[in-house]
Amino acid sequence: PIITINLSGDYSTVELRRYAEYLQDEIETFKEISRVDIKGVNDREIRIIVDPYKLQSMNLSFRDIETAVTSENISMSGGEVKVNGTARSIRILGEFDNVDEIRNIIVKQVEGNVKYLKDVATVVDGFEDPTNYARLNRHPVVSLQVVKKGGENLLNATDKIFATVEKARKDGFLPANLEIDYTNDQSELIRMQLSNLENNIIMGVILVVLVLFYFMGVRNALIVGLAIPMSMFISFLVMGLMDIRINMITLFGLILSLGMLVDNAIVVVENIYRFIDKGYNPWEAARQATGEIAVPIIASTATTLAAFFPMAFWTGRIGSFMKMLPIMLIIVLSSSLFVALVIVPVFSASFILKKSTKDFTPNRKKIFRILGILTAIALVGYLTKQYVVANLLSFVIIIVFLHTVYFYRAERWFQEKFLVWMENIYSKSLRFALRKKNPWLFFSGTFLLLIFTLFFYQARKPRVDFFPENEPRYINLAAELPIGTDIARTDSVMKTLEYRVDSLLLPYQKIVKNVLTTVGRGLSDKFTDGKDEPNKGLITINFVDYKDRQSISTSKIMKEISNTFINHVPGVRISVEKNAMGPPTGKPVNLEITGEDFNLLVHLADTLKSFISRTGIEGIEGLKMDLDVGKPELIVRINREKARRYGLSTQLIAGTIRTALYGRKISDFKVGEDEYPITIRLADRYRNDVSTLLNQTVALNEKGKITNIPISAVTTISYSNTYGTVNRKDRKRVVRLYSNVMPGYNSNQINAQLETALSGFTMPPGYSYAFTGEQEDQQESMDFLMRAMLIALSLILIILVTQFNSVIRPLIIMASVIFSTIGVFGGLATFNMDFVVIMTGIGIISLAGIVVNNAIVLLDYIELLKARRRKELGLEEHAYLPVDEATACIIQAGKTRLRPVLLTAITTVLGLISLAVGLNMNFGTLLSKLNPQLYFGGDNVLFWGPMSWTVIFGLTFSTFLTLIIVPVMYRITILIQKRIMEIMGKI
Repeated sequence: PIITINLSGDYSTVELRRYAEYLQDEIETFKEISRVDIKGVNDREIRIIVDPYKLQSMNLSFRDIETAVTSENISMSGGEVKVNGTARSIRILGEFDNVDEIRNIIVKQVEGNVKYLKDVATVVDGFEDPTNYARLNRHPVVSLQVVKKGGENLLNATDKIFATVEKARKDGFLPANLEIDYTNDQSELIRMQLSNLENNIIMGVILVVLVLFYFMGVRNALIVGLAIPMSMFISFLVMGLMDIRINMITLFGLILSLGMLVDNAIVVVENIYRFIDKGYNPWEAARQATGEIAVPIIASTATTLAAFFPMAFWTGRIGSFMKMLPIMLIIVLSSSLFVALVIVPVFSASFILKKSTKDFTPNRKKIFRILGILTAIALVGYLTKQYVVANLLSFVIIIVFLHTVYFYRAERWFQEKFLVWMENIYSKSLRFALRKKNPWLFFSGTFLLLIFTLFFYQARKPRVDFFPENEPRYINLAAELPIGTDIARTDSVMKTLEYRVDSLLLPYQKIVKNVLTTVGRGLSDKFTDGKDEPNKGLITINFVDYKDRQSISTSKIMKEISNTFINHVPGVRISVEKNAMGPPTGKPVNLEITGEDFNLLVHLADTLKSFISRTGIEGIEGLKMDLDVGKPELIVRINREKARRYGLSTQLIAGTIRTALYGRKISDFKVGEDEYPITIRLADRYRNDVSTLLNQTVALNEKGKITNIPISAVTTISYSNTYGTVNRKDRKRVVRLYSNVMPGYNSNQINAQLETALSGFTMPPGYSYAFTGEQEDQQESMDFLMRAMLIALSLILIILVTQFNSVIRPLIIMASVIFSTIGVFGGLATFNMDFVVIMTGIGIISLAGIVVNNAIVLLDYIELLKARRRKELGLEEHAYLPVDEATACIIQAGKTRLRPVLLTAITTVLGLISLAVGLNMNFGTLLSKLNPQLYFGGDNVLFWGPMSWTVIFGLTFSTFLTLIIVPVMYRITILIQKRIMEIMGKI
C-alpha cells in the first residue's frame, strides 16, 4: 500500500464503515489507484442462524428455509394495464423492508399449524465473521489500504487522496470530529528525498559557482555557470519528449552531473581567454579557441557517455530501478556539450572582458547605487510580507556588498598570486618527474601503489552489501501462529505483543509516530494480497523523520526488538523487517530445493533446515519453509453405495455440510441503493461440534413422506494434515527455505558460511539446492556491471583510437583509468567503508568516464604544441623533437591545462560533497523563514553516499594522475617508440 487511512472516533462500527466505503468509492475512481482494501471491519450481512435440532424436529432442511426466503423476497414486473386510455406498467414489490419481516416468514404450515422462521432460527442484522482487525496505538480503527497501479505517479495519487479527504470534510460527507490518521505514507518519504536532492542540487550549484568565481572571476564564473541552468533546461525538454519523469534517480543524475556539465564550458572559456591574451578580438578568439578544442571535448564527452551507455540497457528488477541514472547522465552531458560549443562561445564573445582582470576595479558608486535600489525593493517586500523575495534580495545585497569591498581583492590574489605560485610549483614538479630515469620511477611507484592498495583493501576485510544499509523509517514485526489458529486467538496474541512493543518503545516515544496493528486478511509476505491469513498478524512501528530523531538510531531499536521477540515467544514465529532501500529483492537467505518427488522434497527441506540450525551460524533470523505442511484437516468420505441406497447425491451431502459451516447466500436485503447478503448457516456452538455437524439430517421425500437421513449414516471421518500450494520452477517442484538477517549481520558473509557448511551435504540423484533470492539478484547485478565495465572500456578505447589515430595514446589513458582505482580502494580502506555492489560498482564505471576527460584534453594539447614546435624548427611531421624541446612542450601543456583540470575535478567533487557528507539544508525555509533546517545524515546520504564517495576518492587521486603520471607515461611511451625505431634502423 502507498498509504493507509485510519478512521476512528466516537462513532459506531456501521458509521465508520460507511465513511470508509465513501472514501473507497471516491479513491478507486483515480486512474493511479489499483484498489482500496478496508480493514478493521467486515461487510454487513443478514445472517439466519439455524438450530439443527429444531430443524430436525420440524422435518425441515436448509433448502426449505432458502425456498421460503427467496419466494417472499421478490420484485418483478407484472405487465401493463390500460386505465382510462393510459397504459400503466405494473411493478410488484415484495422485498423485505426490515429484519422482522424475515423473522416472520412462514417456513411450514401443516393443518393450520404455522411454523415461522424465528421458531427454528435466529435472524441477526450484523457483520460477517471477522477476517481482519486493525488498531492504531492499541485503539480500534477502520483502515483503508490504498494500492497503486504499476507505473503510475505516487505523488499525484496521494495528492488526490488528501484533496478528496479534505473536500469530503468540507462538503459534510465526513464529520469534522472524525479522527483521520495517515500511516505508511510512502509519498512523505519520497517528497522528503526529492526535497533534499533538490536542495543538494542548489547547494552544489552554489559551491561550483563559488569555485569558478575564485578561479575565473565573477564575469567568467557567471558565463561558465550559465552552462548549468541551460544544460538542465535542455535536459528537461528532452526528458519531456521521452516521457521521463522526475524522481530520486533522475535528480541524483543531475547532482552527479553538476560538476561534469561545466567541464566543457570551463575548457572553452579558458581557451577563449588565452586567445584574447594573445591579442585576438573576442569574436575571433571565441571562434579560434572553440575550434581548437572542439574535437578533444567532443571526444572526452563521448568517452564519458560511452561509460554510461551500456548501463542504459540494464534489465531485471534492479535494472528497471537504476537504469534511469545513466540515461539521465547521457541526456545532461549531451546537453552540456551543445551548450559549451554553441551557447557559451556566443556569451563569452559578448560579455568577456577585453582587458586583463588585474586592470579591473569595481565601480563602487554605481554598485552602491544599485544596492540602494535593491534595498528599497527588499524593504517593500518585508512590509508586504513577501518574505521570500525580500530575503533573496537581502542575500544578494550582502554578497554583492562583500564582493565590492573585500572579495574581489581575494579573488585577484587567488588568481594572480596563488594560482601563479601553484603553476610554478607544478612546472617544477613535472620537470622533475620527466628528468632522466624519473619517469620509470614514478610509473613503477604508481604500479606498486596499486598493488599495495589492493592488498591493503583486502586486509581490511570490507563488508560487502548489495544495497546500502539504511536507518529504518518503519519496522514491521510479523507474527505467525500455527496453521489453523483461529483469528480470535491470533488477535489475542497480537494484543499481548502490542503491549510488549509499547513497553520496549517507552524510552523512544518522542521519535515514534504511531504503531499500527493489523491481523488476518492480506498478511502474506508482501502484506498486500486479499488472502485470508487468520494465523498471521503485523505490527508496524512508524518513526518521525530523520532530522527529528535527535540522533536516536532506529537500527538500534530494531535490534532490541529482534533480540526481544525472535525465538523468545513460544508457539509464535516472529520476523522483523525494515523498509528497504532500492528496488524489491528476494530474501537475504534464500535456499531453493528442487526435485520431482514431493514427499522427498519436504523431507530434504526439513533435513536441511535442521542441518543449518545445528551449524550455529549466527545472524539467521529463523529459517522458514514456503510450504504450509502442518495444516490440520478433517476428511469426510462419502460412502457412495449407502448414499445411492438412500437416494442421496454426493453434491447434496457436501452442500449441506458446507452450508452449515461456511453458510450460503440465499437472497439480498436491499437498503436504498445498497444490497446486503442474506446468508444461512448453523449456530456457532453447533458449527464447531463435529458430532452435531455430522448428525445433521438430509431430508428425503419418498412418495410424499419426509425421511431425515443423518449425514453420519453415509459418511466416515478421519483426521489428517495437509499442505498448501506446490511451487514449480523450470517444470520441477521446488521448496524454498528463507530467512531475514538479524540487524548487525551481513547477508553475504552468512551465505558464504552456509555454502561452506553445505558443501559436504549430499543430495540424492536428481535433487539439488541453490542460493537464490537476494544472492541471485546480487550475482546477476555484479555480472552485468562487469560486462558493462568491459563494454564501456572497449567503447572508450575505440573512440580514443579514432581520435588519436594511435594505439599507444589510448593505452596511456586506459592505464590512468585503472590507476584511478587506487583512490577508490584506498579511500574505502582508509575510512573502512563498506563495498556496496550496486552503488560502488556504478561509481567505478562512472569514474572511468570522468577520468579520461582531462587526460584526453591534455594529451591532445601536448600533440598540438609538439606539432607547432616541429613546424617552427622545420622538422618533418612525425619527427622526434629533442628531449629538451619535448619536455618544454609537455610542461607548457600541463601548465596551460592545470587550471581547467583542477577546476573540473574540484567542481565535480563539490557537486557531490554535500550529498556524500549528508549535509542537508532547506533553501525554501531559509528564504521564507530564515530557518535553513540544517542537519547531517538522512536516507539520501545512506543511499547515495557510497557512490558519491567512490567518485570523490577516485577523481581526487586521478587529478594527480592526469597532472603527473599521464605526462610520465607519455614520456615513457615516446622513449620506447624511439628506442624501437633506433633498433629497426629507421632513425
